[in-house]
Amino acid sequence: MRYLTIAYILLTLISCKDSSRENRDHLVFRYNQYENVSSLDPAFARDVANIWSTNQLFNSLIQLDDSLHIKPDIAKRWEISEDALTYTFILRDDVKFHKHEQFKTKDSTRYVVAEDFVYSFNRLVDPKVASPGNWVLKTVDTYTAVNDTIFEIKLKKPFPAFLGLMSMRYCSVVPKEVVSFYGSEFRANPIGTGPFKFKLWEENIKLVLRKNELYFEKDKNGKQLPYLEAVAITFLPDKQSEFLQFAKGNIDLLNSLDASYKDELLTPSGKLREKYKERINISKGSYLNSEYLGFYLDTDKKEIQSKLLRKAVNHGFDRKKMITYLKNGIGTPAIHGFIPKGIPGFNSIPGYEYDPVKSRKLVETYKKQTGNNNPTIRIATDANYQSICEFIQRELEKVGLNIIVDVMAPSTIRQKKWKGELESFRASWIADYPDAENFLSPYYSKNFTPHGPNYTHFKNETFDRLYEESFLITDIKIREQHYAKMDSIIIANAPIVPLYYDQVVRFTQKNVKGLTNNPQNFLVLKRVWKEPIK
Repeated sequence: MRYLTIAYILLTLISCKDSSRENRDHLVFRYNQYENVSSLDPAFARDVANIWSTNQLFNSLIQLDDSLHIKPDIAKRWEISEDALTYTFILRDDVKFHKHEQFKTKDSTRYVVAEDFVYSFNRLVDPKVASPGNWVLKTVDTYTAVNDTIFEIKLKKPFPAFLGLMSMRYCSVVPKEVVSFYGSEFRANPIGTGPFKFKLWEENIKLVLRKNELYFEKDKNGKQLPYLEAVAITFLPDKQSEFLQFAKGNIDLLNSLDASYKDELLTPSGKLREKYKERINISKGSYLNSEYLGFYLDTDKKEIQSKLLRKAVNHGFDRKKMITYLKNGIGTPAIHGFIPKGIPGFNSIPGYEYDPVKSRKLVETYKKQTGNNNPTIRIATDANYQSICEFIQRELEKVGLNIIVDVMAPSTIRQKKWKGELESFRASWIADYPDAENFLSPYYSKNFTPHGPNYTHFKNETFDRLYEESFLITDIKIREQHYAKMDSIIIANAPIVPLYYDQVVRFTQKNVKGLTNNPQNFLVLKRVWKEPIK
């Protein structure tokens, strides 16, 4: 039945290119969401599929531009107290919720007021709601609606990255009347303030959003946003079907590069192949994701405890060659720290260059010191990264290290990482919020798993002191200097092997205009338009 359904969707997508669609096609943006949307409630905007869709439907106090600079959203400005504990947001007075009969007004809507944020935040931390985003408010002491247009938040202690957190979809404003009416079914009946409003959702089949005629934002020329009339999302369950539809022009966006079609689209150097150049645009940009190998330092395994061998692994393979031949040039070799390119706080600190001679010497020194002539390290990975780990395996064998690659299900790796049952593992660290602190918290000793994200159980007193001090520093430049020192400590002690800083890569049809990249890989469609195909 599943395959019949997929075939029906494909047939429908292909056959619906009639004259009426062609006349209006430029008004609708179409994309496929390979992972299904599980909820349209921003309180559950945990993964990419949910974030992308709720990003069109809701607004928060502030937003981020493509360079991760903090910009006004529903809050038109804000003030921060000298002790960095009180944030006072002054709200716009012209933001309306999408129309709904529960508002009981003449035009079936109403303006957003500060009390709506009190309700939305209360809901976020309500155990009955069980939002996965409740951690966003863990540093918050109180929040209050001073009046309709002033919303005040007081923190328990200074947290410089706080404004970045407020941009997350978790912190979107929602209306009490509508949420109370639908209860848990608000997930399928979302009412927000965003540039698009909810129209239709057939779970696992399609989602349709329509232009919000009441939207408050305008472009630099004073024209109301959004430009598009609608957004249509399909849920084809595999990447090859998605690529087929994109190649036929039935969807407008192909996000990321899958192994099933990367060589069809791109040359080894990451350029579009000739047959696609006239039909497709490619755009690349920094992505707040560091790919790495982690060592669990609390293990009894002598090879993992040895800083000599951990450094030998870091020097023992060519990251540039790995990116070129296994990633088609997508990604930046991680020859600096753990903090990736694209985030304020990235510094070109010295990392690990490819140096097989040094790597071999480190291995030989270890063998002489320990008498172990066959040092062995096991690396756990999932199938998507198997080729990368096997490349590292082959390279390290040349310098005298025996590497075993264990391929496991992603869920198994997650569980074993939390329990400290893997001596070494391939992992990604994707930023939840745009501050370099996000990439340093996994190495703070008080964050040891299973009580935090320190999977390696790395501990360093100087690192911990600098990490704690950074929360008290309000000057961004000085704080970034602290971040660079911490990043250098991580590199010097080698609890990890940075592999590459990931990149956002998007393919769009030639007539798509105004779609920009951002380091969080969020989909922002309010300034997108499509030129009619002649």
